[in-house]
Amino acid sequence: MGTRLSIAAPDDLSLPRDANSYGYIRLAPDRWDADRQCLCSVLDLDNGPVRLEVAQQERGQLRAVADRALSRSEQSSVRAAMTRMLRLDETEDDIAAFHAIDPRWKTSGRGRLFRSSSLLMDMVRTVTSCNIAWSGTVLMNERFCAVLGRGGAFPSALRLARTRPGTLRSRCRVGYRDTRLIELAKLFTRGEIDEAWMTDPVTPDDAVFAFLKTLPGFGPYAAANMMQLLGRYGFLAIDSEAVRHGKQTLGLTGSEREIVSQLRARYEPFGTHKFRSYWFELWEAYEKAHGPGHLWKPATPRAKASAR
Repeated sequence: MGTRLSIAAPDDLSLPRDANSYGYIRLAPDRWDADRQCLCSVLDLDNGPVRLEVAQQERGQLRAVADRALSRSEQSSVRAAMTRMLRLDETEDDIAAFHAIDPRWKTSGRGRLFRSSSLLMDMVRTVTSCNIAWSGTVLMNERFCAVLGRGGAFPSALRLARTRPGTLRSRCRVGYRDTRLIELAKLFTRGEIDEAWMTDPVTPDDAVFAFLKTLPGFGPYAAANMMQLLGRYGFLAIDSEAVRHGKQTLGLTGSEREIVSQLRARYEPFGTHKFRSYWFELWEAYEKAHGPGHLWKPATPRAKASAR
């Protein structure tokens, strides 16, 4: 029998809505089961990989079921992973502050954005979403878990740091990103990436953004996307998908540079929440085209995880 865990969640959390708020739910080792309405994932814990199914049966409560018995430390790791992925540490007051500045999302309750179970995974997923079609991002992350991970889990920083560039190119299909991903993993193994510093409210946004742009494989877009994944929503990750949204959904006209300028002006009034306002507009357009995200199945055209 596997371990069953109860995980406390904010009363306003809706697992189907909030798990399906960002495309990283569609990247291995994470998956949304549309039939059973549960979040599935694989974590590599102290005693090896574990497969998890997480469902919501009542308000303020999640239930995680593991495929094996978990030690107490592993149970703590599962809770920490779910807290990070679903942003359970963002309080109802945090979400209310967003709704106060952008009331369009109050009725739906949107506010939380799904992310990965670890900072390394968020960074790798961001790098693998740049300059490529979403199907390529999906493939690269599937290969990472199949080739480098234990039991289908995402590989550790140490495992990735010790991988040959040729292996990443030939077996994980990462192309030019090979050495950059290895260098990024080495920064983690050397303790040169401090998540606590990046998430500390005392640390200025500009300092975090400047640091992110020094990382291998990180340009302005990747750094801006990582800012929201760190809970800093005052930066826009603008690329070709954002420009498409501006043209097709918002009816903006002009050159690409002019559209980008109009997009920045549109979301500037939302201040420190501007990424949320932008993203939920984009996600709403995806759902109008393909139906509610929590009903999407693998064959359904996938919305992009992030604008490239």
